[in-house]
Amino acid sequence: MKILIPVKKVVDVELNIHVEDGAIVEDGLQYVINAWDENAVETAVQLKENSGAETTLVSIGGGDNTDMIRRCYAMGIENGIHIEDPSLANADSSIFAKVLQKVYEKGDYNLIITGKQAQDTDSGQTGIILAEFLGLPCVSNVIAIEVMDDQHIKVSRAGDAGTEIVELELPAVVTVDVSINEPRLPAMRGVMMAKKKKIDVMDLAALGTSPDEVGSAQPKSEIVEFMKSATRQGGQKFEGDAADITAQVVNLLANEAKVL
Repeated sequence: MKILIPVKKVVDVELNIHVEDGAIVEDGLQYVINAWDENAVETAVQLKENSGAETTLVSIGGGDNTDMIRRCYAMGIENGIHIEDPSLANADSSIFAKVLQKVYEKGDYNLIITGKQAQDTDSGQTGIILAEFLGLPCVSNVIAIEVMDDQHIKVSRAGDAGTEIVELELPAVVTVDVSINEPRLPAMRGVMMAKKKKIDVMDLAALGTSPDEVGSAQPKSEIVEFMKSATRQGGQKFEGDAADITAQVVNLLANEAKVL
C-alpha cells in the first residue's frame, strides 16, 4: 500500500495573534504542523509499521516548509514532496485540492490520509474536494483505520449518532480527527537522520501543470478581513442577603441582558 499524506503549515494558535486594519500582524509569528495533519502523519507511520505501507508526504508553501517536512521524516515518513510556487500564495481549498490531484496522478497511491481541517481556516474542505476531483470514495472525521487486505480498509468515524463503521475499496481518501491517535515525539536519532534525507522540490511546471490549470488566478473563495474577538466584559459581584441578591440579578437579567 502506498499512502499520500498532505501536510499544511499553520500559525501556532497557542501564541497571541494580533489583528490590525483587518489583517494579521506577521511580526513574531511562528508556524507549526497543522494539528490534524500531524495526526494524519502518525496514522500513516503506524500503517507503515503494522502493514508495511510506503509513505509519502506532500506540503505546499514557502521554503520554510522544509523544516516541517523534516520533522515528519523524523516521525517515520519515508518520502517528501515540497510544492513551492509563488502563484499559490493566495490559494484556497479548491486550488490546493487541484494541486494535490496532480501530485496523486504522478504517483501510484492507494490511500490519501489528510487532516480533517486546518487550524488557520477550519474549513475542512480540501480532502473532500480532492476526493471529488479524483472520483474516489471519501470518509471524513475518521477515528480508526483497519487494513483488511490489499484492496480494502475498514474505518471508524465519529458520526452524529455515534461511531459509524465503513468499509472502503481502495484507492480512497480519508480525513482524520485528532482523537485517532497521539502523535509521537521524534527521537533524536530520527531528527539527525532527517536532516540528510532528500526532499523533492517542485513548482507547478515540474508537476506537469500551470497556474491557469489549477485556477490560482481565480480562487473560488478568499479571506476578506480578520476581526478581533470581542473583549470579554468583567463580571459583577453581589453582596447582601439572598433576597436582595436575587432581586438585583433578576433586574439585570430582565433589563440589561434582556433574557427574561
